[in-house]
Amino acid sequence: MFKKILIANRGEIALRIIRTAKEMGIKTVAVYSTVDKHSLHVYFADEAVCIGPPTPYKSYLNIPNLISAAEITNADAIHPGYGFLSENAYFSSMCKKHGIKFIGAKPSHMIQMGNKILAKKTMKKAGIPCLPGSNCFVKSSYKEIEKIADEIGYPIIIKAVYGGGGKGIRSVLEKNYLKNSWEEAKKEALAFFGKNDMYIEKLILDPRHIEIQILGDKYGKACHLSERDCSIQRRNQKLIEEAPSPFLTSFLRKKMGENAVKVAEFIHYEGVGTIEFLVDKNKDFYFMEMNPRIQVEHTITEEITGLDLIQEQIFLAFGKKLSIKNFYPKMYSIECRINAEEPYHNFRPVPGKITQMHLPGGKGVRVDTHIYAGYFVPHYYDSMIAKIITTAKSRKETIEKMRRSLDEFVIEGIHTTIPFHKKLMENENFLKGNYNTNFLDKKNSNFFLND
Repeated sequence: MFKKILIANRGEIALRIIRTAKEMGIKTVAVYSTVDKHSLHVYFADEAVCIGPPTPYKSYLNIPNLISAAEITNADAIHPGYGFLSENAYFSSMCKKHGIKFIGAKPSHMIQMGNKILAKKTMKKAGIPCLPGSNCFVKSSYKEIEKIADEIGYPIIIKAVYGGGGKGIRSVLEKNYLKNSWEEAKKEALAFFGKNDMYIEKLILDPRHIEIQILGDKYGKACHLSERDCSIQRRNQKLIEEAPSPFLTSFLRKKMGENAVKVAEFIHYEGVGTIEFLVDKNKDFYFMEMNPRIQVEHTITEEITGLDLIQEQIFLAFGKKLSIKNFYPKMYSIECRINAEEPYHNFRPVPGKITQMHLPGGKGVRVDTHIYAGYFVPHYYDSMIAKIITTAKSRKETIEKMRRSLDEFVIEGIHTTIPFHKKLMENENFLKGNYNTNFLDKKNSNFFLND
């Protein structure tokens, strides 16, 4: 087994990885930017190395500094967590070049799935349903783009080939909005990904966003751990996830799980990953993307399965054979992402010092966080500061437990999205499981502000 793992990340996921590694008897190395000097992952790791100033590209995205930190601490593996360099094929290959094991997908899988056009082609070869769409537009004229959009038929969606995180995406309901949406999406893609290669595909109106958790070993074996429903989003960013989905039938759950395993075994996927689908109102599903890494919402899968997915990820990276079989849930779990944002003012980020804090507790309540009273939330990174997860034998009990936990969760000194989640847990449509990815569109986005 690995003797020492460097965690190339920050915040709650870094702390999450440290805890599992320690329970496995593995030494840990935290890395941090100057502004993260007092973060909990720095305190609880066995060693800590400063890798640069606050700006991500000078610290958490600085590959030479991360490799150097691993070498000077004699770390034999690097865990990238999620975000930052977790899907960076070059970083993975550089780890290999320096004799350091990258705990994540192989570079070839990152390249294959990071390119959305190539990913769709792979899925079609594997026999997975995909939406009608175009190839990559690089230097195409606007007339050619307009022609392809007409052939696909409106509504359509414009996407960045190398995109992710809801960036470089625009929905186009009518032809009149195509040109402006195209330019906006390209501009955003270039700003976030350094490339503005784009493509178009058919838009499903009011879909469910369902993802299947998969695991694969180096011997060609794969399994799934059922689904997560991630349909409650704002600007393509997930806010709440639950497992199992209140939308899926047992038949559809089995079929989607089998398709996800089919994909994993077709590409000989190694490690922990997620196959994401869009499901329409007729319960027809279509491949959307694959994430070759651990997800933020892996927690709810852990709660309904009893597994530690970080531990499984480490085992698989070390070369252990997969011993888990396909899993179908008997428990229910919901995760609320708590962000340092002001929901009453268009969810604007609000960095600042936390003056008081109280975490909820009790059976079936889990909080993953790196914050504490006195901690200063910086403005350089993602605004998520905590995840609260509740688990019970029924969806109703799980929601009741979440309501109680949100009432107990106190964070003072900054605004958070706790009030938003409280309102959502009272919403009639949410309680019925009647929602989709457009649940929080402009027509409904202020429902939680009404008393």
